[in-house]
Amino acid sequence: MEFVRNIWDLLWVFFWAFAFIAYLFALFSIIADIFQDRNLNGWLKAVWLIFLVFLPFLTALVYLIARGKGMAERSAERANNAKAATDAYIRETAGKATPSDEIATAKALLDSGAISQSEFETLKAKALARA
Repeated sequence: MEFVRNIWDLLWVFFWAFAFIAYLFALFSIIADIFQDRNLNGWLKAVWLIFLVFLPFLTALVYLIARGKGMAERSAERANNAKAATDAYIRETAGKATPSDEIATAKALLDSGAISQSEFETLKAKALARA
């Protein structure tokens, strides 16, 4: 490599590559936050984006200082919503929590005629075996 003459040049290249990638992560995070913030109207979003295009480093720094707390709160809220949705999906997919709930559901199916008495007994035995 012609541009890397010694170990210090290599470390300098790695440092600037790391700094540039970190800056890109911050920039994309800011852009995503601008579009996901419901408190900003369209004009303010446009102003932030225009400044990000023409003065990207300074605007990113100002945005993180001025709106960093709100950015963190919105991110935490999105994470909590995603966790709640995942937990609800797991609870729904996993089925009833207790054997008595499973037996009650099987009894309701038996009463409605959806399953036969032998199928009810099989479901009841499986639920009791898990208890």
